[in-house]
Amino acid sequence: MQREAFAALDRADPLAPLRERFLLPPGVINLDGNSLGSLPRSTAARVSRVIEKEWGEGLITSWNRHDWIGMPQRVGDKIARLVGADAGEVVVTESTSINLFKVLAVALQMRAGRRAIVSEAENFPTDLYMAEGLTKLLGQDHMLRLVPAHRLPHALDADTAVLMLTQVNFRTGALHDMAALTAAAHAAGALAIWDLSHSAGAMPVDLNGARADFAVGCGYKYLNGGPGAPAFVYAAARHQGQAAQPLYGWLGHADPFEFAASYRPAEGIRQYVVSTPSILALAALEEGVDLLLQADLGELRAKSQALTEEFIALVEAHCAGLGLTLVTPRDPARRGSQVSFAHEQSYAVMQALIARGIVGDFRAPDLLRFGFSPLYIRHVDVWDAVHALRDVLATGAWQRPEFQSRAAVT
Repeated sequence: MQREAFAALDRADPLAPLRERFLLPPGVINLDGNSLGSLPRSTAARVSRVIEKEWGEGLITSWNRHDWIGMPQRVGDKIARLVGADAGEVVVTESTSINLFKVLAVALQMRAGRRAIVSEAENFPTDLYMAEGLTKLLGQDHMLRLVPAHRLPHALDADTAVLMLTQVNFRTGALHDMAALTAAAHAAGALAIWDLSHSAGAMPVDLNGARADFAVGCGYKYLNGGPGAPAFVYAAARHQGQAAQPLYGWLGHADPFEFAASYRPAEGIRQYVVSTPSILALAALEEGVDLLLQADLGELRAKSQALTEEFIALVEAHCAGLGLTLVTPRDPARRGSQVSFAHEQSYAVMQALIARGIVGDFRAPDLLRFGFSPLYIRHVDVWDAVHALRDVLATGAWQRPEFQSRAAVT
């Protein structure tokens, strides 16, 4: 296929009109939406309105007049529609890490007498760190057990309290079977917690269909909420009220403005809110979520699979013999919206690509990682990115001195 064939696919793309809703820098292809999504055009005006009108003019009255106080649940209900949950099961608050600590603690309370949190050895490090920290806090009766992905069903036993997994592996893009692994956890008497940071907004997620117990996810990747956007937490309705999450914050109190000296948890999902939310950040996130809600999630997934399939095929056709090794599953049904290739000089190669306007990222020790946000990535972008990659590798452009020095963020 030539570039014109990819342009024809773009002309037939039902999601193409949504691309125009993003502010995309000319000459830049953002293949890093799995790390930081692009900016919706409406976000700046929305945040400006919140700053100038709601804050600047309304001051503290905007907590009621503009329902700032209800934003965590309102935006949470919108995200629920993207992840297969019902209203009242998702709330936007704090960070993914903090939310994971909350649901892990609740799940361990619900499975008292069981000691083990089971996870994939290649899970995202912050998830493992939070679980490790919680087990140390609880003492030697609890442990974090790490196993290879293919061993997960066999690692679930009578001592397992929680299976904790990220739906899409952040390094390889491999996609777990949420329904099957949740069922395996339940069969062992354990609960299942899912991190949706690399799947929500890029593909359909069906938490309730899979009978997931808890989930968390971030707002700044495929939800396009901006750097440091607040995260979300899901607690299945059937579990709400069974155990209180342990971070007793005033906005999770049953009556925050009672200002009682002791804590009484709110009913439902609101008890997962701890601290005063960032209204500016919530407003930005809501713009990204509203934009996603205009897309058909089936079409989103179909385009994601097509883009990643095209990228793999083109790289292997045009970059053969140039040191790349595919580490992402070949089966489109077994990967998220991401493709990773290994290369001995992956950091320098990626810096050379970024200098040419192809923005991906590097993950240690040797991975070139490319994320495909179906809302704004085109088929021709795949063609152009692969040809830039071939040129960087074939000419040795990555060997230039300015591409060798490691920056603080990779």
